[in-house]
Amino acid sequence: QEELEHLNQANEEINRVELQLDEARTTYRRILSESARKLNTQGSQLGNCIEKARPYYEARRLAKEAQQETQKAALRYERAVSMHNAAREMVFVAEQGVMADKNRLDPTWQEMLNHATCKVNEAEEERLRSEREHQRVTQLCQQAEAKVQALQKSLKRVIVKSKPYFELKAQFNQILEEHKAKVTALERLVSQAKTRYSVALRNLEQISEQIHARRLQRLIVRRASPVGAEASPQHAGTEVGVTGGTHLGAECPPADTLSVLSLQTIASDLQKFDSVEHLLGLSDATSLNSDELEEREQRRGGQGHFKHHRSISL
Repeated sequence: QEELEHLNQANEEINRVELQLDEARTTYRRILSESARKLNTQGSQLGNCIEKARPYYEARRLAKEAQQETQKAALRYERAVSMHNAAREMVFVAEQGVMADKNRLDPTWQEMLNHATCKVNEAEEERLRSEREHQRVTQLCQQAEAKVQALQKSLKRVIVKSKPYFELKAQFNQILEEHKAKVTALERLVSQAKTRYSVALRNLEQISEQIHARRLQRLIVRRASPVGAEASPQHAGTEVGVTGGTHLGAECPPADTLSVLSLQTIASDLQKFDSVEHLLGLSDATSLNSDELEEREQRRGGQGHFKHHRSISL
């Protein structure tokens, strides 16, 4: 039930967020189309000054990116310096421990000193590398700023004339970036909801497989149990009629045993030959009486030979 609730909640969230995502994408496309149309109209009114002033704004964009890279490089350099200082302090502590009289032969302090030395070397390399990177991006930023200043002086008239177009473009770019960020966030929410849906569905499949396995196991056990096992055949040989004192179980075999013995006897008789001459010497206790014997003797004397037709009824 809990996994079903998770599945339903994820499904509802997917449907809800996908609707919001479709609306956000539609709004983004509409704003993009409107901004392109308005910028095209503005560009038609201003003329070719836009293309002449474009190198200046492109240089400003590159200078801004270079400035951001310079700030990131400065942060990396500060972090590398901090790690280097911490590693040097660790080396100092380890050296003090090793130099003590009672710790000169202690392998723990020796290992600590080696580890701290390795950290110092790594931090030193990182500090030098980040320092060189910071110098490189700082130089690029300075060059970009110088280019911006030079273009601003040489293109001052077209820059002023094309200012409305680029200001409008900056406004539309900001609006589009906001809507793009919203679309990206909704896409991330949809992906997370689909992941939860997949996990809940996989858990439900595992639970279903376990239930089917248990049902199959119970069915196998039920089929393996004998029919009528409640009535144990062991009680068939108990005392019957206690007042009479008759013990039938000790004298009569069970019904199944009698059936088996009868079938075995019949099968044995079927394999014997057809001669029944041994029946002629039986006494009156058998099923053949004296009259039947006399008739058979007379019939034998009249025909000269004896014919026997066997008829067995099971």
